[in-house]
Amino acid sequence: QVQLVESGGGLVQAGGSLRLSCVASGIIFNLNAIGWYRQAPGKQRELVARISSGGFTNYMDSVKGRFTISRDNAKNTVYLQMNSLKPDDTGVYYCNVVTSRNIYWGQGTQVTVSS
Repeated sequence: QVQLVESGGGLVQAGGSLRLSCVASGIIFNLNAIGWYRQAPGKQRELVARISSGGFTNYMDSVKGRFTISRDNAKNTVYLQMNSLKPDDTGVYYCNVVTSRNIYWGQGTQVTVSS
């Protein structure tokens, strides 16, 4: 049974910071790339950041220099450090893992950035 559990969302003022966590179980964690996606109401879900099994990272252009994705394989956890948050960052953030067996999503954690 594969499970991804996100946490760390909340309400923050513009310019503030949040750190999201995603804990994975039921997979060989260190063999998989993991991504963070977000979805605002009425909008398409979009890839925010991704980290490979080897630690290589990429980001959507609008978060470069503000967000950092990292992983702790010993804890089966991936993090998204979000700094200098903007109202446009508001949405539900999901972690995602693609394996040979399936595509898995967490339940999501709400991030709301006020003006």
